[in-house]
Amino acid sequence: MRQLYFHALHNGGFHRIAYTDWGDAANPHVVICVHGLARNSRDFDFLADALSADCHVICMDVVGRGDSDWLDNKSDYTFSTYTADGAAMIARASAPAEPKWFARDAPVTKLDWIGTSMGGMIGMFLAAKKNSPIRRLVLNDVGALIPWTALFRMKGYVGHGVRFPSLERVEANLREVCAPFGPLTDAQWRHLAEHSARREEDGSYVMRYDPAIARGMHGHVDAEFPLGPDVLRGIDLWNVWSKVACPTLVLRGAESDVLRPNILKQMKERKPDMESIEFAGVGHAPALMGADQISAVKRFLLQ
Repeated sequence: MRQLYFHALHNGGFHRIAYTDWGDAANPHVVICVHGLARNSRDFDFLADALSADCHVICMDVVGRGDSDWLDNKSDYTFSTYTADGAAMIARASAPAEPKWFARDAPVTKLDWIGTSMGGMIGMFLAAKKNSPIRRLVLNDVGALIPWTALFRMKGYVGHGVRFPSLERVEANLREVCAPFGPLTDAQWRHLAEHSARREEDGSYVMRYDPAIARGMHGHVDAEFPLGPDVLRGIDLWNVWSKVACPTLVLRGAESDVLRPNILKQMKERKPDMESIEFAGVGHAPALMGADQISAVKRFLLQ
């Protein structure tokens, strides 16, 4: 695993986007993984490690999270920024690893996208674009309509800038807030804690995201895809979903409040070739750390 970064441009300035890089950089099968609202790239370590023998896996820290820069203008934490950065990540991931690949017989990159929650929304926006290079799309517990009740719940634990006296307290908080991730091992919870917080000079721990990211959780998500008639019910992405043409796998936690069964059913009706898998004992969102979840994703990407 390598930790790398690039500079993205938005609204008149550059900001740094960090990402972890797994597997053979010369492998033409590239998989980009993007996390949820207040999470970071290290959530995908278990999945990326399992995929790295077959794919070149890139896990991005969305701006304002992980090791990526925080934005000076907090109003720029929007999907317009996130999709622009995602497109830049795709361009970087698609670039040949060796100069000889510019030759006429260079392998064609196969580019897939795995997105958890917010990362899935970014993937939907990009997959819906004309001539999108995304070959296969995995949506982890997110769909074409995100209820306001679920958004308010998630916003409730973001933006407070809480300090923790120890890593053990960080882990205890994550076990409570992220309980819907499902049953994880002690080692997996500790992994999440170690990569979810950073230690300050006074010895306390703070979460590795800009508390201002919560400001971007409002009705307007992308001027190009305005909200539809379900605006009062939540963020309506049905227009975006109708433009997604690539094969798609939707993962759902059986107890999820973000991707409701009726929404998944309607998504399947509008896109009959869509595949879906539900995981019992899990809410929002499957952690993609267990063998059953990893094997489901791997099968879909490698078939």
